[in-house]
Amino acid sequence: MVKIQLKKDVPFFQNHSLFDYAFFRDSCGNGWHAAIFFAGLRISHTSALTDLPEGYEPSAWDHSRYLHQSRGNGNDLGTVVCRNCSLRRKHTLSWPNDAYFQIDSRGKVLWAYHRESAIDLRNYLESVDRKQSGYKWELFLRHVPGDFLVAGLREQQVKLLDRLLRG
Repeated sequence: MVKIQLKKDVPFFQNHSLFDYAFFRDSCGNGWHAAIFFAGLRISHTSALTDLPEGYEPSAWDHSRYLHQSRGNGNDLGTVVCRNCSLRRKHTLSWPNDAYFQIDSRGKVLWAYHRESAIDLRNYLESVDRKQSGYKWELFLRHVPGDFLVAGLREQQVKLLDRLLRG
C-alpha cells in the first residue's frame, strides 16, 4: 500500500487494473488515498509496474506484501499464490489461525508470522538469558506469553519449531 501523494493521481490508481484504490481516515479524522498492489495476483513482481505517474516508483510497493487492517481485528489483506493448483486470489489473513509456523503447547498456540520470525522465536526460546534485544523481530518477541518461557517447556518448543523449520 502506498499513499497517493497528489489528488490528480487518484483517478489513475482507481482505474488501473493492477491496483486497488482505498480511502482511509486517520485517528485525527484526516483522509488520505492509497494505491494497493497485490503481488502475484495479476503480475508476480512490482518491477512489471510501468507508466506510473511522476513521483511513484515500482519499488514503493515492494514491502507491502500484506496490508495491515488497522481496525483492531488483527487481520492482514494480501495475496495467496499456489504453484501447485495455480490459485491466485486476495486473502485476509487471520493471525494466528492462518500462521504456518505455529505450535501447540498445553492447549495454547505459539506462532510466528513467517520463517524469519520463527527462526528468531526459536533462537530466543533456546537462549539462556532470553533478552529480546539484538533480534530482528525484537518487537514480536516482546509479546511471547510467559507460559511459553517456562524452563521445562522451552526445550520441547524448540524441537517443535525445528521440525517446522525443516519441513
